[in-house]
Amino acid sequence: MLGFGLFVLGRAAWMFSQGTTPEAFTMGSIGLLALIANVAVAAMLYAHREGDANMRSVWLCSRNDAIGNIAVMLAALGVLSTGSAWPDLLVACGKAVLALSGGWSVLRQARQELRRASTV
Repeated sequence: MLGFGLFVLGRAAWMFSQGTTPEAFTMGSIGLLALIANVAVAAMLYAHREGDANMRSVWLCSRNDAIGNIAVMLAALGVLSTGSAWPDLLVACGKAVLALSGGWSVLRQARQELRRASTV
């Protein structure tokens, strides 16, 4: 998740510097298909969201992806209505922050689990 967050921030910066505008219909269509898949996976993993670091990581990724898919669909509407890349860039930055936050959370939990395991 941390790597993904850094990648998205870098890609958003590159897109900003290039001044390109994404294709709104493609954004919205892919966002909807991905939302369906991610909601199904997140629902299956919901019972395990408080498990060990691995299960928490998988659940957080699915949940974050579903939230991100909704944001991408909203950004697609924004791009379509404004003709500007700004809605896409804002959503990209938001998704990056979400990924970085989730990644740090899982990293902290994994470190705690390693400390507990080494004291046993």
